[in-house]
Amino acid sequence: MSLTPEAATNVAHVLTESLPYIQRFRGKTLVIKYGGNAMVDEELKTSFARDIVLMKLVGINPVVVHGGGPQIGSLLERLGIESRFVQGMRVTTRETMDVVEMVLGGLVNKEIVNLINRHGGPAVGLTGKDGDLIRARKMVVRRDDPGLDAPEIIDLGHVGEVESVDASVVDMLVHGNFIPVIAPIGVGKDGHSYNINADLVAGKVAEVLQAEKLILLTNTPGLLDKQGQLLTGLSAEDVDQLIGDGTIHGGMLPKIRCALEAVRSGVGSSVIVDGRVKHAVLLELFTDEGIGTLIRGR
Repeated sequence: MSLTPEAATNVAHVLTESLPYIQRFRGKTLVIKYGGNAMVDEELKTSFARDIVLMKLVGINPVVVHGGGPQIGSLLERLGIESRFVQGMRVTTRETMDVVEMVLGGLVNKEIVNLINRHGGPAVGLTGKDGDLIRARKMVVRRDDPGLDAPEIIDLGHVGEVESVDASVVDMLVHGNFIPVIAPIGVGKDGHSYNINADLVAGKVAEVLQAEKLILLTNTPGLLDKQGQLLTGLSAEDVDQLIGDGTIHGGMLPKIRCALEAVRSGVGSSVIVDGRVKHAVLLELFTDEGIGTLIRGR
């Protein structure tokens, strides 16, 4: 069935609007944190894979870092292992860490790799253990309580933070025309595996690669002001002010801080995008308006 003249004009407009952005990002590295609804809804999973493949075909170098909290929780429940959270972070015992590695490094990672490959993109799966990619250290969480003489130290088990990133294996894959897909598992000096927040890993990988853009997919439209309007085109100073006046709070705060640290460390820009929108990555990259909250860097 042929397109109507109006539909054909709309398609042509979209294609021509994308041209300057393709030219701008061609040859550049973009780090995309993949998580939320985009990882569980079948239509969104397919649209994400097609976005990544198209980026590669037009000469952009996407690097994917993924989460997998719901999938971990689901398998733990089936195994009869209780999930416990402190300040939004999963307490990860040695037994739980075995499940985390199995889900993130195996099930979820290979599903994403397979999905991208099926749509024509040469994807390769990694964890932070491969090529000594992510060195981790145990995360220390302190809780202040007025009734205590000193802050309470909370042991989260095998929950870590990024100590360093050696992205040489990622560089090798990118320049070999592959699409790296990274599970956020690191290894400590003690040889133990650590579960790390995927936003943090994506930000650190983007910093080390000096990526042109860091894209964080979320289950929200982006950063909203106190009237519920989407904010975008923010500078680092703007973000500091929004944190100071309480506009940025709760679960959005660590994500914004991750995006802010990336641009302050040399990443071109960071953007928080609504992953519930089909083809969210392409809409953000290749249209004049974009669909998320952009934080400008260099």
